[in-house]
Amino acid sequence: MTSSKVELTVRNHDRDLGGMVYVYPVLSRRAGGVSVGINLNPNNACNWHCVYCQVPELVRGAAPAIDLALLESELDGFLHELVHGDYLARHAPAGAREIRDIALSGNGEPTSAADFPEVIELIQRLRVKYGLYPAVPLRLITNGSLLGRRRVREAIARMGEIGGEVWFKVDGGRSEDVLRINGVKLPPGRIARNLAACAELCATWVQTCMFRWDGQSPAPEALAAYLEVLEQAGVERLRGVLLYGVARPSMQPEAPRVSAMPADELESIADAIRKKGLTVTVSP
Repeated sequence: MTSSKVELTVRNHDRDLGGMVYVYPVLSRRAGGVSVGINLNPNNACNWHCVYCQVPELVRGAAPAIDLALLESELDGFLHELVHGDYLARHAPAGAREIRDIALSGNGEPTSAADFPEVIELIQRLRVKYGLYPAVPLRLITNGSLLGRRRVREAIARMGEIGGEVWFKVDGGRSEDVLRINGVKLPPGRIARNLAACAELCATWVQTCMFRWDGQSPAPEALAAYLEVLEQAGVERLRGVLLYGVARPSMQPEAPRVSAMPADELESIADAIRKKGLTVTVSP
């Protein structure tokens, strides 16, 4: 478990911070407090390659087989320490000593895990055990690319039944932007369809990272195409957009080309999104 000298910060999302394989504590900017992270990709494998990703030694691939017994043991023990112990007082700064969510995120695409549906049920059992259901939500941070798999759709639908929430990554609205930013060849129309399908199954927020590339902010036509993807998905289906900048350095080879956008530029983009009828929160 985390050393008593370590204080959680928004700039340190080290998955090894808690000394566990699957479970790690995070001070989340967007969640606004302590997030209990679940890393189903300890092999650092993802089917995408986002240029701003903070995962070191990222490789292409899927999550490995999950040791469900170990995951349950780690999460059970950590939640016990959070709920009944003094972990928050020792490690979280004043004003952030609250469990904000249990988040499936980690070092790759969590829905690539074959046991993803079983993990949802495991987390739900422990949410109930520690009195965290329904107040503390279960969140899935995903690129949404595997919505075509029945088991993934069924698991997300189950999340919808238990008051879960999806944060669905959309960083670009043109094929060339998606390829450059996320490292995949994926038509924007498919992103819109996957986003719409996800929103029908579970409460869904769009999660968007905006940054400067080679010192240049996104061009107006790139932003227009991004907004078009949201409109194609159906803004009435979406809870809103979580717009954020790069707060921690990328660990990818493209890192020198990625830099933070000024807060006022992010706010200008947020205003354009709001004009489409969507709620937007901004985390510079």
